[in-house]
Amino acid sequence: MVPRYGLVLTVTHACNLRCDYCYTGTKRACSMAEAVGRKAIERAVASVERGGALELGFFGGEPLLEAGLVRSLLAFAQERSRAAGLELLPSLTTNGTVATGAAWELMTRPELSLAVSFDGVPEAHDRHRRFPDGTGSSSVVLRTMRRLLDAGRELRAVLVVRPDTLDSFPDGVGFLSDLGFRQLEPTLDLWTRWTAGDVARLEAAIGRLADLWRGRLADLSVSWLDEKAALLARVPIGPCARCGFGEGEVAVAPSGRLYPCERLIGDDAEMNPMRLPGHALDGEDFLGLSAPPACCAPACGECDARALCNTTCRCSNYVRTGQCGLPDGLLCALNRACLRETARVLNDLRTPQLADAPVPSALG
Repeated sequence: MVPRYGLVLTVTHACNLRCDYCYTGTKRACSMAEAVGRKAIERAVASVERGGALELGFFGGEPLLEAGLVRSLLAFAQERSRAAGLELLPSLTTNGTVATGAAWELMTRPELSLAVSFDGVPEAHDRHRRFPDGTGSSSVVLRTMRRLLDAGRELRAVLVVRPDTLDSFPDGVGFLSDLGFRQLEPTLDLWTRWTAGDVARLEAAIGRLADLWRGRLADLSVSWLDEKAALLARVPIGPCARCGFGEGEVAVAPSGRLYPCERLIGDDAEMNPMRLPGHALDGEDFLGLSAPPACCAPACGECDARALCNTTCRCSNYVRTGQCGLPDGLLCALNRACLRETARVLNDLRTPQLADAPVPSALG
């Protein structure tokens, strides 16, 4: 197994949107000093054995507001990774509204894995992803995405799924697929309230999503379902440093403070309970950082779907329950619905490789 380490650089707290579900904290003009980013890269490189890989993510705020900084740090990471005999796997997540000059040059670089946030159909996107003056951002983002796709750029779309956008969610996946996207990554808004009725609607939406996915399997990757398909078909899933949660991955705030995941930085407050000890500028590597425990809920040990489940994500668990090792009913329902609907599609296809993949009995 190739040794890997994951480093996420949150290069700025600033953002030109005011998405009402944003979990990244107060938007302010506070960007990472280049010296902090360089030192973090040096420490991450030193944390990987020669011949391994460094997964380097750029995040925000809106990282392309600091496109020059990102470009400089990316070049530095490429240089240091080559010298250390490491493979560099860089990525960037953007809201798609900054697309000129250095930002456009970065977005079109083939070695950079690019994700654009877009919440399905334009109406759903504009419901929450707005500019400071209240206008929706969908038309601007669509223009950027069409330019990139027309230029032959491979990119991913990240869709935030909320209770008030559930009903249009499958249509949004179809919309983005028709636009030319081949890789879609839905993500639940874990910070909002989900009722029992919302969970039932989520399960129904995943059923409709699976039907759409089935008709486009050759051309469409949906992360929620692809993961379950690989697990059901017993296809080995390659190693990934993501969700190392302090052991194998660290996120660095603009201040240089350390976190187990970029989703937990928020306002980067002094008393944030999820801060890791130390600072990016202090130390030679990131080895030895202690991480909170993985999922240890007693009920999980009795679940017949445990081996096919990802409720071990400590960040998601912490957001939902305040405990890194304890998932809640929403995360369990998501996993079970994705597993059930993926198994249904694969069993219906009756291909020799997949027809024998069992549906766990408790899933019906």
